[in-house]
Amino acid sequence: MMNVAVGVDLVEVSRIVAALDRHPERFLTRHFTRAERDECAGDPRRLAARWAAKEAAAKALGTGIGPIGWHELEIRCGAAGAPEIHLHGAAADRARRSGLTAWSISLSHTEGHAIAVATGIGA
Repeated sequence: MMNVAVGVDLVEVSRIVAALDRHPERFLTRHFTRAERDECAGDPRRLAARWAAKEAAAKALGTGIGPIGWHELEIRCGAAGAPEIHLHGAAADRARRSGLTAWSISLSHTEGHAIAVATGIGA
């Protein structure tokens, strides 16, 4: 039997813009790895999509953000440009304990919203 876990999250881009306006450096370093920040180049739509992806992945892991930290869920562009999720620390441990060995992540955004779906798959 196949093990599948799915999470989804929707974010208003204006929330990310407001956070960037209030505390830009603190917000960025708390929630995104250096590589994520570099790839997004300050674009709030791309940051919102990654935020949603991290939330979606944490939901798929059954924990939400809290037991799993923001930097333990890293959303990067793969060689072909498609998003990939890299799990570190507690997120990787939780996935391993849950038998989730492969992940698919899908991101999309408009001017106003960003959405992500994370799917973990295992045997």
